[in-house]
Amino acid sequence: MTIALERFCINRKIAPNLTLENFFRLVKKCGLSKVELRNDMSGGKVADNLSNEQLNALAEEFGIEIVTINAIVMFNLLVDQAALLKNAEALLVQAKAIHSKAVVMCPHCNASDRRSESQKREDTLAALRLLAPLFKQYGVEGYVEPLGFGISSLRSSLLAQALLRASGAPSQIVLDTFHHYLSDVTQPEFDAQIRVEQIGLVHLSGVEDPLIKGALSDEERIMLSDKDRLASVAQVQNLERLGYRGIYAFEPFSSQLNTWTEGDIEREIRHSIALLQG
Repeated sequence: MTIALERFCINRKIAPNLTLENFFRLVKKCGLSKVELRNDMSGGKVADNLSNEQLNALAEEFGIEIVTINAIVMFNLLVDQAALLKNAEALLVQAKAIHSKAVVMCPHCNASDRRSESQKREDTLAALRLLAPLFKQYGVEGYVEPLGFGISSLRSSLLAQALLRASGAPSQIVLDTFHHYLSDVTQPEFDAQIRVEQIGLVHLSGVEDPLIKGALSDEERIMLSDKDRLASVAQVQNLERLGYRGIYAFEPFSSQLNTWTEGDIEREIRHSIALLQG
């Protein structure tokens, strides 16, 4: 399997201790050009202490394309629609300013959520319709990312796609190999129902920890390996077989990443790409 290097992307979560300049430099050193930025890093800001203009200058200097900003959280919790719209618009304004193609939307994911499954679906549908005009206004795409945790209000990629179609919102989904593994969607169901043209991005990580499946969390997410329980390489092979030709973004989450040097990050990126190309 050969996947062109321009189809690989690096989520900033892999480099929690690097400045944006050093992160961009490392991505370029790996022969890549696409990144995902986040609003949940230690500084709490997408651009850290840089202005949008300074960020754009850095991106131009290193030949970096910003694929997404991650994320509008709890997008399908409608208890305060005004606050949801305000937060979404702030992120969309910045996305447009830094030429980010898309903004990721993550569902409410908390054990305190007492809504019925039908209410969660109805709220997700209503939220998609509520937010669609904003995305259109700013010319930014919306990427809905189902979270496979048992407490998540939107676990399945298949349900996410169905709700997107029903909403009429011109959005796509993020298919995450970790969350797909947790969602318990069967392979025959997935292959029969998934529409690869509705996948805007695929997140990749790996898990080696022997914890029972239901206890796995973001803490166990590292890069790809031969011992990966998620079988992320096989998931990618299947997506390619089904016709997916979009972007794959590496998104490990473990606190181990806090101890990684730039050399460690580069080695892990190159190794993961080699496993996929093998």
